[in-house]
Amino acid sequence: MIAVEAVGKTYGSGEHALAALVDVSFAVREGEFVTLVGPSGCGKSTLLQILAGLVPASTGRVLINGRPVTGPSPDTIGVMFQDAWLLPWKTAVENVEFPLALRKVSAAERRKRALPLIDLVGLASFAHRYPDELSGGMRQRVAIARCLVQEPRVLLMDEPFAALDEQTRTRMGSELLQIWEKSGGTVVFVTHGLTEAIYLADTVFVMGTRPGRIIERITVPLPRPRTIDMIGSEAFGRLRNDIWDLIAEVRT
Repeated sequence: MIAVEAVGKTYGSGEHALAALVDVSFAVREGEFVTLVGPSGCGKSTLLQILAGLVPASTGRVLINGRPVTGPSPDTIGVMFQDAWLLPWKTAVENVEFPLALRKVSAAERRKRALPLIDLVGLASFAHRYPDELSGGMRQRVAIARCLVQEPRVLLMDEPFAALDEQTRTRMGSELLQIWEKSGGTVVFVTHGLTEAIYLADTVFVMGTRPGRIIERITVPLPRPRTIDMIGSEAFGRLRNDIWDLIAEVRT
């Protein structure tokens, strides 16, 4: 579904040039859940923006389902950031409908597509509430539904739960997995949290810095569906320590 081929990103030129990414290559299978981890400044968010077509690569290319990414493509690629960015004057369901409204989809069709997604993210009874009436976790669930309403084949998520407390963050991770299993999409998820990265993913890509690059691809051997109890297992702890050691090594 996703092929990243020798992608590099350089800001500036000449003696002021700064290489943010160099020779990044990896592939993501259709329906796979991938997480990107690494130290601050390793280019995780930049890479995600290149995947989304929001920022051009300086070298290399990204293919989604065999087609080069040359710009934003909301029909194929959904993007979610740390802030939910909901419109405060619109209700939850109206926020989910908003991308369809921009495309001039009829009101009846918008509502027909949005309501099942509001239900999917567990907010059916809050569909007509405004953002300031929702908790942080609820607002993020609305943002997920808004990404899914255009039925993208790929969902790119840049630390969407970073602003939440640990308990809410873990619960949102579990809810995201349920949504992902029902929607069947392909997910690339950026996070600083190693526990979150392992708990969610089929594959973890570890990035190094100076400049940003992929230093390790790790397959997560945990069965699905994932449960919170797995986080306390010996296998989980060993994997988290291995990733921690990789990141600590590239920091030094």
